[in-house]
Amino acid sequence: MKNIDKVDAREVRRKLGLNQQQFWSKLGVTQSGGSRYESGRNMPRPVQHLLRLIHVEQIDIQKIKRDDYEVVEYLKAHKSNLFKELKKEAKAQKKA
Repeated sequence: MKNIDKVDAREVRRKLGLNQQQFWSKLGVTQSGGSRYESGRNMPRPVQHLLRLIHVEQIDIQKIKRDDYEVVEYLKAHKSNLFKELKKEAKAQKKA
């Protein structure tokens, strides 16, 4: 994750109106562990990625299946134009 992609966990949590237990439990992190991250302790990359997916991008990771991920990776690698077109259509549909 690039430095510009780092997320201020405390700020995100406060904007969502969640307490530490509610916020961090969705990531599989204890409240005390989350508190340490919010206080400046280095957050592992997987936790940073989960935080972004769950709380920033608002993705319900319970609905993601391995097959879905494999299809996305295939499209990105072998059918990039189709992937870009589908992504654009999905964004337009979401706005409608």
